[in-house]
Amino acid sequence: MRLAFSRRHFVIAVLIFVVEVLIARFVHDAFVRPFVGDLLVVVLLYVLLKSFFAISPAKVAIVVFVFACVIETLQYFHLPTLLGLAHHRLAMIVLGATFDVKDLLTYAMGGFIAYRFVK
Repeated sequence: MRLAFSRRHFVIAVLIFVVEVLIARFVHDAFVRPFVGDLLVVVLLYVLLKSFFAISPAKVAIVVFVFACVIETLQYFHLPTLLGLAHHRLAMIVLGATFDVKDLLTYAMGGFIAYRFVK
């Protein structure tokens, strides 16, 4: 893995980030916010890594998927509460608050989509 800036991946990352902020700010439903948002965050992390590192798409997809699964697993153990961050809004957004097995499937779909369509 070496440092290598990719303007294409960075622009995609910025666009996905804007979409994520819009979803978080304005969408309060039971599908788009929890599932599309989670799927997009995996794609966002994928393109963000590809923005700064020359690394194979498969490796990035696997790393991002594993990272997302670790964060989700930490939600099962209520990590923000254990760290005393349950009252910090940003910590709760980043770390999440509730474990859901369906999220793991969503992360897998996001990793596959990123790997398959964002080379």
